[in-house]
Amino acid sequence: MGTFDTLLIANRGEIACRIIRTARDLGLRTVAVYSDADAEALHVSMADEAHRVGHAPATDSYLNIDAILAAAKASSAEAIHPGYGFLSENADFARAVEDAGLIFVGPSAEAIEIMGDKAIAKAHMLNASVPCVPGYQGDDQTDATLLSHARDIGVPLMVKAAAGGGGKGMRLVTDVDDLPEALALARTEASAAFGNETLILERAMQNARHIEVQVFADHAGNTIALGERDCSVQRRHQKVIEEAPAPGATPNLRKRMEKAAIAAAQSVGYVGAGTVEFLLDENGEDFYFLEMNTRLQVEHPVTEMVAGLDLVELQIAVAQGKPLPVSQEDVTLSGHAIEVRLYAEDPANGFLPSIGKIHKFETDNTIRIDTGVRYGDEVSPHYDPMLAKLIAYGDTRDEALRALTRSLDNTAVLGVTTNVPFLRDLLDHAEVQNRAATTSFLDDTYPDGPPKTAITSQTIALAAVLLLRSESDAAQAQSLLPDTSLAGFSSDGGLPIPLDLSLDGDLHNLTATGVGTGHITVSGDGWTHNISNDLRIDGLRTTVHHAPDGTGGLFLQTAGHHLHVTRAQPWATTDAASTGALTAPMPGLLVTLNVATGDTVQKGDTLAVLEAMKMQHQLTAAADGVVAALHVETGQQLSKGALILTMEDPT
Repeated sequence: MGTFDTLLIANRGEIACRIIRTARDLGLRTVAVYSDADAEALHVSMADEAHRVGHAPATDSYLNIDAILAAAKASSAEAIHPGYGFLSENADFARAVEDAGLIFVGPSAEAIEIMGDKAIAKAHMLNASVPCVPGYQGDDQTDATLLSHARDIGVPLMVKAAAGGGGKGMRLVTDVDDLPEALALARTEASAAFGNETLILERAMQNARHIEVQVFADHAGNTIALGERDCSVQRRHQKVIEEAPAPGATPNLRKRMEKAAIAAAQSVGYVGAGTVEFLLDENGEDFYFLEMNTRLQVEHPVTEMVAGLDLVELQIAVAQGKPLPVSQEDVTLSGHAIEVRLYAEDPANGFLPSIGKIHKFETDNTIRIDTGVRYGDEVSPHYDPMLAKLIAYGDTRDEALRALTRSLDNTAVLGVTTNVPFLRDLLDHAEVQNRAATTSFLDDTYPDGPPKTAITSQTIALAAVLLLRSESDAAQAQSLLPDTSLAGFSSDGGLPIPLDLSLDGDLHNLTATGVGTGHITVSGDGWTHNISNDLRIDGLRTTVHHAPDGTGGLFLQTAGHHLHVTRAQPWATTDAASTGALTAPMPGLLVTLNVATGDTVQKGDTLAVLEAMKMQHQLTAAADGVVAALHVETGQQLSKGALILTMEDPT
């Protein structure tokens, strides 16, 4: 505790940027830390100073206590804010910070230790008369003892790792005979994730709601609650939608939960921002202690918006020894706020993370957006794939939902697959609209994830037109058009052009007519659509976001799909030991040959440009290689399938 002028943020991404913004507004000097993967990250550029703390893996960087303390010393930082995740709930880190003579912007190491172990925390809560879910949290961890207590508790029950969270080391058991296997799996996960195999058993609260209370305490012991949040919409114990206040919460319920949360915090001499999580029974009256998060929560913005407070500002004030500026009587909640987490992941493919370069990042400025990425950033495989949080506020819940829905409709992230369409669909779901979602809603509704929706012929036609337009723009930018004055002129009525398209690897054999005119007709297998210059499909408006991929293709987001659109490359296998041959995908004039025999090329390089129907079509390398031979010359008229060049393996 003490005043400080320089704050080091021991984190990355969205939360690091969010802390830097408030610290900067308070006149503090900020220090960022970064791994090799984050050298060009947004939080690095925002801070006044930045220090490398290791290689890309978190264990070598953001979890490296010695490296972070060394960065603090080198930057003359006097305080460290841990953010959330990584070391934020690591008692050893909090203790090491204090031992180094620095201020830890958070609770004491002792409070972190107590609340960080579910078994110890639950025993502590029972002593403090905080209602807890019936279960077992004893020291005897033999299968026989756990099985005996499981029979007393009854099924369904939850097996939980005593240390850590995030759904790791958790198993739902609906038949006591399945318990031995669940115990073995939970121990393995707990050991790998937390280095601690200790388990607890709890009665499974099915059809419950996940309600958490934001608490704050200063060094003088003043402790307040800032209302509750509903985080029931979650997938495998990972929150997806959070809102404040909890829909349907009565003043009496709020008062009882706040009283229990304050008692929980005071029982460990808590200081700073914390969240006490409860499960609310389906009767809407009985609630039970779940755990306490001894840090700032990901979903803290919804509380900020309804309480009118900056929680990071309060954290910094309390860490400097200042008293809380508000009492419990001063706390008023106004309006409603809802937050969704935007992830780089593919919901239709088991929610697998998506990595790559962000080619476009557009959001709606009418709501609050907390993010740590921008156009051109690389989404790394080393860290959590959350890109941003979208937080909408309204005088009523319906207003907040409408604002969030509009924002998602106007959000485009291209280059990586995201959960934007999934989030958008969730907001329209009856359980969400009707305030009826419980913790089992999402897993029950999508046990295998949301189904992959079929790509419509309208989307295929739109993709074809946008790719043709992108190729034309790229050609003109490279001054490849011999005469752009007639680029929109067609004197022959528009002969059909064959167009072999790849949408995320799926091939579509199409024809395009009217290329170079105001309306292009695209035909496929049993269908035909007309696309106008303003991208109306058969006269109907459509919402579409697109961006070039840098290698001749483009990324497209429309109708709930994120697609990578490229030409199906005209490569043919040759008899020789080679990488293949480039052939003409359609009849046309060979405008340019960009390579010569013996040139080394990389995948995606433009090898030649073919002109057909006043459009320039870039033909790119399908793989790295060396040009073995050229079979045509510039200015030659080629028939479809004509051999242009052959390539050899570069090795």
